[in-house]
Amino acid sequence: MTSSLEHDVDAFLAQARVERSLSPHTVLAYGRDLSRFCAFSAERQLSQIVQIGTDHIRDHLGALSDGGLKARSLARVLSSLRGFFRFAIEEGRRSDDPTALIVRPRIGRRLPETASEHDLLQLLEQPDVTGLRGLRDRALLSLTYAAGLRASEVLGLSIGDVDFERGTVAPLGKGNKRRLVPLGHVTLAHLRTYLDARDAEPKQAASLCLIAGPRGKPLTRQAFWKLVRGYGLGAGLRGDLYPHALRHSFASHLLAGGADLRSVQTLLGHASIATTEIYTHVSRDHVSRAHKRAHPRG
Repeated sequence: MTSSLEHDVDAFLAQARVERSLSPHTVLAYGRDLSRFCAFSAERQLSQIVQIGTDHIRDHLGALSDGGLKARSLARVLSSLRGFFRFAIEEGRRSDDPTALIVRPRIGRRLPETASEHDLLQLLEQPDVTGLRGLRDRALLSLTYAAGLRASEVLGLSIGDVDFERGTVAPLGKGNKRRLVPLGHVTLAHLRTYLDARDAEPKQAASLCLIAGPRGKPLTRQAFWKLVRGYGLGAGLRGDLYPHALRHSFASHLLAGGADLRSVQTLLGHASIATTEIYTHVSRDHVSRAHKRAHPRG
């Protein structure tokens, strides 16, 4: 007896969960996408997988698009359907893939959010440096922006990763690869002031991590996100500022200042220059907006 479409979907999800050991989040996403497809098929009296054709897939995606689903979400739905029909072919439930001729929705490249140099100077002035916490936060913000570090990189630094004599920091990036990034005298001064003040705190003096929480343990990513957002709001910056925006700003400001792309790639620790190239779009965007604002014929 031929099984129903819903039964085939359940079998696919079970295989994804048990045999392929996909994450619960991925299986849940598959389930949501395929449940909507089953509802769409039921409305058209398509109860079995062999009845589904390419036009049905196109109609379903078109209906989702008309309902407001964006290209990125449509691409995910198509990916779920492709996985389902590949499974159906492997299991002998049908011999062809109706998604094979469907073109993946084009997803626009999302440009990273950056802050202006003026905004970042305002941000760095927010911490109250009369206390240890403020000195730490100023050093953390200054270091993240000055070296273009990821949150995991800056929070994972030990004191020994900063060479004050040479003026460099050696973060551990993706793939467990270290890189050397030069630091300016202002950032080095902020770090020295913070570490000197920390030496007076018994719980933190013995800590080997560079940026420490109240008990000498590394600061958490959640705490970092909250303090960046809080200081951003205090500086009157629009929108939610987040730690990675400091890294994006580092890269775009370097390129705007004339740095070459290969140097920025090295400083960011990108394996491929294609990843770094997105910041050239940000820089061009900034120049275009400035031209429109300032030029009489802009």
